Amino acid sequence: MSSKQAPIHSGFGPTTTARKTLHGINLRGKVAIVTGGYSGIGLETTRALAEAGATVIVPAHTQDKARQALSSIPRVEQSRLNLLDPGSIDAFASEFLAIGRPLHMLINNAGIMATPLARDSRGYESQFSANHLGHFQLTARLWPALRHAHGARVVCVSSRGHQRAGIDFDDPQFQHRTYDRWQAYGQSKTANVLFAVELDRRGEAGGVRAFAVHPGAVLTDLSRHMTDEELRGYGLSRDDKPGFIPAGKSATSVLCATSPQLAGMGGVYCQDVEIAEVRQPDSASNDGVSPWAIDPKAAERLWILSEELTGMKFDS
Repeated sequence: MSSKQAPIHSGFGPTTTARKTLHGINLRGKVAIVTGGYSGIGLETTRALAEAGATVIVPAHTQDKARQALSSIPRVEQSRLNLLDPGSIDAFASEFLAIGRPLHMLINNAGIMATPLARDSRGYESQFSANHLGHFQLTARLWPALRHAHGARVVCVSSRGHQRAGIDFDDPQFQHRTYDRWQAYGQSKTANVLFAVELDRRGEAGGVRAFAVHPGAVLTDLSRHMTDEELRGYGLSRDDKPGFIPAGKSATSVLCATSPQLAGMGGVYCQDVEIAEVRQPDSASNDGVSPWAIDPKAAERLWILSEELTGMKFDS
């Protein structure tokens, strides 16, 4: 059964570092995959897991950039992946499965944000495709390795941006409605949360638990399409040092991937290194998760749609 969407009083908070969440946790012998794990919050997630002893595989679309960023981190393996390309996803997953290793942690971290309208080779809107469908296919293909771990966790990196929009099941690809880049982003981030909800429900019996996280606002390459006004709305500025990631920004992902406090739990949205509360419709705060993002009926409906769009089924 999925966990209640309510704080567990973890003892951590917005300024907690990933290293602190890992205190006393030894990840030697554990295997993790971190998509987008060579830049921004993903890089800090990779670093934290590797320094705690895990072997971390970082699939990257930009190989040279990844190689440079990862060169000083121990126990990191680099591979190739383009989440907008189904063939690339299959090739990466097949390469990993051929080795026969269990997969203890899958951090679905990579993403794009507020981009101009673009479509993948299938005609799918790029934010929905890269942020959700690519990770749906990747997780499905890696499912045997996750089950083989006999206690795996999948972390779907969402955003408070999910509050901008739910899923438009009548037109998820913006084929009939006017494209709005922020609505498209919000839809994709809601999809991340709903995916975690249904994945956890289906995976629990096989020892796979899933979480969605909001890591916190920070200036990364994701913000390159944002105006100055939009940045200010997120509490950011172009005067911030690009590429500098505060130590706490990877802590929530790391907590969900590793913490014994979350043993036997899953299917919840976390922020500030804690399970978040449900956001009330009249709330003036940006904290919490919108009810539509944790609706089990919407989660199941999105799952069925994702199977249809990707042609993927999860092995039982």
